[in-house]
Amino acid sequence: MSLFKYSSPTAFYPLAGKLVPWFAALAAIFAVIGLYLGLFVAPEDFQQGEVYRIIFIHVPAAWMAMVIYLAMAMYGVMALTFNTRLSAMMMEALAPTGAIFTALALWTGALWGKPTWGTYWAWDARMTSTLILLFLYIGYLALINAIEDKKRADKAGALLVIVGSVNVPIIYFSVKWWNTLHQGASVSVTASPKMAAIMLWAMLIMAIACWTYAITISLVRVRAIILERERGRSHSTRVANTLSATNIVAGS
Repeated sequence: MSLFKYSSPTAFYPLAGKLVPWFAALAAIFAVIGLYLGLFVAPEDFQQGEVYRIIFIHVPAAWMAMVIYLAMAMYGVMALTFNTRLSAMMMEALAPTGAIFTALALWTGALWGKPTWGTYWAWDARMTSTLILLFLYIGYLALINAIEDKKRADKAGALLVIVGSVNVPIIYFSVKWWNTLHQGASVSVTASPKMAAIMLWAMLIMAIACWTYAITISLVRVRAIILERERGRSHSTRVANTLSATNIVAGS
């Protein structure tokens, strides 16, 4: 039951502050290890040559683009079902990071596609559905910022994200449902990996680096959102003093 107290923005605020440096350190460590293994230790691919190393950025970014959107949809359900303000704040905090990972996946995919497939872009199912995911992120951010009433904005944003989450399985299964230019999954929980062990380890470590980075930056962002939204609300003297003191430190 003690964990439920952190569903309050004012209780979660100091906890997020304590977690940020830990996740930031983990993100930096895993990124250095993953990039070193992927760029310098992993062997050259016998078919694609050196260009295949883009996957150590592209694949984790694509994974995170989908995972973050599903996390937003989960928070959206919680926000609508339990009317929890922190859930809506977490959605807003996650969205920019999800949009960045989606854009990064599209950009690195284009760089990979030109030497591999002979084109930067093809309107196949996975590329198009990933582009739609980017539009969903941008649309959510535009929607919640266009509505002045935060409660109405949170509900509208949650509905958009929940409805848009149907696009995530379309992205994932698109290579199985349709004939696409995009290759199938190299990593699957139901099949043996289709790459060398060192390549797989580098990719998984980079995925952890992206995951811990996403947590870090989202915690930083949600703290700023809490400060902004809670400034005008009525709190106990202790909470108000805590937020005011932390705001001064954050701004210094």
